[in-house]
Amino acid sequence: MTLSRRDILSAAIQGAVGVSIASTGVTTAFARERATPVVATALTDDLLLVSGAGANVVAARAENGILLVDGGAEARSSALLKTVRGQLREKRVQTLFNTHWHPEQTGSNQRLASEDVKIIAHENTKLWLGRRISVAWREDAYGPLPPRARPNNTIYTSATLNSGGDTVEYGYLPQAHTDGDIYVFFRKANVLVAGGVVSADSWPIIDFQTGGWIGGLVAGLNTLIKLADDNTRIVPANGPLLTRKDLESQRDMYMAIYDRLVKSLTKGLGPDEAAAAKPADGYNTQWGDPNAFVLMAFKSLWGHFSPDA
Repeated sequence: MTLSRRDILSAAIQGAVGVSIASTGVTTAFARERATPVVATALTDDLLLVSGAGANVVAARAENGILLVDGGAEARSSALLKTVRGQLREKRVQTLFNTHWHPEQTGSNQRLASEDVKIIAHENTKLWLGRRISVAWREDAYGPLPPRARPNNTIYTSATLNSGGDTVEYGYLPQAHTDGDIYVFFRKANVLVAGGVVSADSWPIIDFQTGGWIGGLVAGLNTLIKLADDNTRIVPANGPLLTRKDLESQRDMYMAIYDRLVKSLTKGLGPDEAAAAKPADGYNTQWGDPNAFVLMAFKSLWGHFSPDA
């Protein structure tokens, strides 16, 4: 049985907070918000990894303030900013990246908009944040954000900026887990923030309703692998730091699942029938039941292989 978002939240309230919901394989942001404190870990003297904010956040000390990669969930924004400002001994947030539109990445947009912060994202993320978004994996709709809280500096391909003596490269990962994913790479520190394209503690969301698909997820991982080396510390959307080898393993796994799902699709199977064939069997059993991921991955194929579906 597939649980609704309401079922998941109800379970969280009753004590299942912070645990991946076994029947869906999705750990909710709600659970992450309530389960863990906001904790900062130093990656370098000027770079922090912050957990417990609904998603991983990276904060850097820049020349004229703080640079944030993602802003956590709105309910954790105040605690996140207090922690970052205290650790970096800086008050002003100068730049905020949104690696995609999801609420766990854009929860500080409204709070920081009043401070005239530069908000950087892909153009598609800005467009999504300008409308009301309803997707199957969320019970409640999201947005639109007020115009001032939407990204005010967007890219279509890639760009760079300087931050605290480091070159920060950021670029588009086309139609990966949404159609607006970007990475942010601190070149000197050799820290690569991968956003929602990479997960380390649960099956990821393939948000096919906002342009993500499993083929793009594989392509996005290939791009990240080319950027990284054996010493690169890779920051996933959630969970512990990863290595280049971890990305290679994920890429190979998703490619195998992709091939199996395409075979199911070309046989004329529907989503439930494709999931019943267990295309993710044997992979990452510690991530829980992959059924929700498989269903999203299968449906993401429709626009690429069955345009009229």
